[in-house]
Amino acid sequence: MPLCHGPDCPVCATPGSDGFADLGGRIYWRCRCCEATFLDPADLPDRSVEEAEYRLHVNDVDDPGYRRFLARLAEPLLAVLPPGSEGLDFGCGPGPALAAMLREAGHSVALYDPLFFDDPPSLERRYDFVCCSEVVEHFHKPADAFAQLDGLLRPGAWLGVMTRFLDDGVDFERWHYRRDPTHVVFYREQTFRVLAQRHGWACAFPSPDVALMRKPAD
Repeated sequence: MPLCHGPDCPVCATPGSDGFADLGGRIYWRCRCCEATFLDPADLPDRSVEEAEYRLHVNDVDDPGYRRFLARLAEPLLAVLPPGSEGLDFGCGPGPALAAMLREAGHSVALYDPLFFDDPPSLERRYDFVCCSEVVEHFHKPADAFAQLDGLLRPGAWLGVMTRFLDDGVDFERWHYRRDPTHVVFYREQTFRVLAQRHGWACAFPSPDVALMRKPAD
């Protein structure tokens, strides 16, 4: 797709973007700064499409395979949390297995999901950690969402994110992650480095497809 002046980046707000792909009439752009790849705003799915897709997902809290998958985020997060930390599983979905794993390790975990655990008071507190597993690729307004996440963090708190990174070598057209109609923004390590810089977070990548960021202490 030829380079052209596209929409401003919804992740880092950098003006303009470059054409990345046109697949079946769905236009994708790439940010010149944070390297996020995102669906054209005109092609974003509506709430009914999203809800129908979400309800097809089967995430069993007790499924060993699902727990092994979530361990890529849970293990590095548990390695840095003080005992008895308070956290939020943001976008936990109908089967909050990650929250269960963190609770089993002795932490308290609140739940929030706009469809399955719509608990506005949980967004009015601050936490020692916030985790987002397979969530951020759904954000229609990522910059606003990450600002909200920053506001949920106490000084010194951790933000753990797991999403499939759009690394070099991925066949974007055939990539299963892109084919999910609710996945509208795709991240790279550079994307999280830019987000961390904008918010003043420290940033590391402790396991594949995981970003672990920390808000500075007062």
